[in-house]
Amino acid sequence: MSPRRNQTRRGENAAHKDLNEYAARGGVELEYGADGTDGDWNVRHVTAGGSSKAYRCPGCDHEIRPGVAHVVVWPADGRGDATDRRHWHTACWRARHRRQPTRKHM
Repeated sequence: MSPRRNQTRRGENAAHKDLNEYAARGGVELEYGADGTDGDWNVRHVTAGGSSKAYRCPGCDHEIRPGVAHVVVWPADGRGDATDRRHWHTACWRARHRRQPTRKHM
C-alpha cells in the first residue's frame, strides 16, 4: 500500500515553471484579486528570522512583532508602487475578503 498524499500531484514542468517565475520576480508572488474588485498584488513572504521590526497589520490593527513570519503586500496593477507596501499577518491577508476593515482603516 502506498502512503497517502494530502495534496494533488502536479506535473514537474508546472512546478519548475512556477519556481522559475518566483525566482525571476525576486521571491515575490503575483496574486490576482479573488473577486475582480480587489486588484492584483505582489506578495512577499517574510520568515520569522527575516523580521526584525514591528509593524501594524491593517487587517486586524494589531502589532506584528519582530520575529513573527508575515507577508508584505503592495499593488501590482499600476495603482501604486513599493511605497504602498503593507505588512500583514499571513492569516489576516488570507481572510481579507471575509472581514470588515478595522475602524482605523475605514
